[in-house]
Amino acid sequence: MTRMVMCRKYKKELPGLDRPPYPGPKGQAVFNEVSRKAWDEWQKHQTMLINERRLNMMDPEDRRFIQQEMDKFLAGEEYAQAEGYVPPSE
Repeated sequence: MTRMVMCRKYKKELPGLDRPPYPGPKGQAVFNEVSRKAWDEWQKHQTMLINERRLNMMDPEDRRFIQQEMDKFLAGEEYAQAEGYVPPSE
């Protein structure tokens, strides 16, 4: 049976993650409050930010930036976009 969570981003009950995405309280909060859909979308957006902004995950400042943007994204707030990115038209 799929574990359901009240998703912080979508404000509705959706299937949750199978396990916390990383250790510690932040990982546990994501596990308890973020749906699989929102997490998958964040991972795609995170990859785009890292690539387009040429972020270095060894740099503490870049890691801090990604963490802040993750918090905004998962809370449904305004978040950073990749500069020049145009979503594909359907």
